[in-house]
Amino acid sequence: MKILVLQHEAIEHAGSFRQLLAEDGHETYTVHVNRNEELPNIELFDALWVLGGPMDVWQEEEYPWLVAEKAYIRHAVEGVGIPYFGLCLGHQLLAVALGGEVGPSQTPEIGVLDVQLTEVGATTILLDDIPDVFPALQWHSAEIKRMPADATCLATSADCAVQAMSWGPRAHSLQFHLEVEPDTVKNWSSIPAYESALNAAFGADGASVMNEACGSHMRAFQTMSERVYINWMQTSARTF
Repeated sequence: MKILVLQHEAIEHAGSFRQLLAEDGHETYTVHVNRNEELPNIELFDALWVLGGPMDVWQEEEYPWLVAEKAYIRHAVEGVGIPYFGLCLGHQLLAVALGGEVGPSQTPEIGVLDVQLTEVGATTILLDDIPDVFPALQWHSAEIKRMPADATCLATSADCAVQAMSWGPRAHSLQFHLEVEPDTVKNWSSIPAYESALNAAFGADGASVMNEACGSHMRAFQTMSERVYINWMQTSARTF
C-alpha cells in the first residue's frame, strides 16, 4: 500500500507501527501539516493515517492549517472512501471532520490506564484478539463529546467515553496509544504541552513516572500494536 501520513510534531511519529509498515513493504509519504506542507491529491494514495499532536482541534486561530486538514480528512473519508487510521489527535480530527464534536476533557487522562472494549468493539475486526480490558498510554486533555452520525464506539474508559471509533467499514481511530517505543516518553515529554500535562499529573518527576509505567507494559504494547496493525490492514483490504 501507499499510505499518506499526516504528522503534527516532528517527534510524534507512528512509533512502532513504522517498523511493521516497513517490514511488510508498505510505502509511506509523510506530510508535516504543522509546517504548512502541501496536502497532496489523496487519490494518489491507498490509505490515510493521521497522527497525534499537542494542539486541540478547535485551535484554528493558533493553527490555521487545521481548517484545511479537517476538510481534507472529510473529503478523503466521506468523499473518496479511502481507508483511514487516526491516533489521538487523528481520532478527534476524524470525529469533527465528519460532523461530531470534540471538547476539553472533564478529567484529562495522563498515564498508563485501562481501556475497555464495548460490546460491539469486542466483535469487530479492528480489535480482534485484544483483551476486553487492556492497558494503554493516555496523554490527552480533550475528547470526543459527540460522535459523527453513523459512527460506532469500539472502546471506552472511566474518564473518556469514546476511546476507539469506527465510521463505516473504512475509517478507524484510537484515542489511546499502543505504538509506544522505549524512547517515546523521552521524546514526547520534550513537547511543552505534554511536559506540562505530565507535571500536572505526577509532579516535577512526571517524565520518569510515565517512562517507568510504559516500560513495565512495553511487551503488552508491542503485542497489541502488532495485532491492531494486522487487523487494520484486514479492514483496509476489505474496502477494495
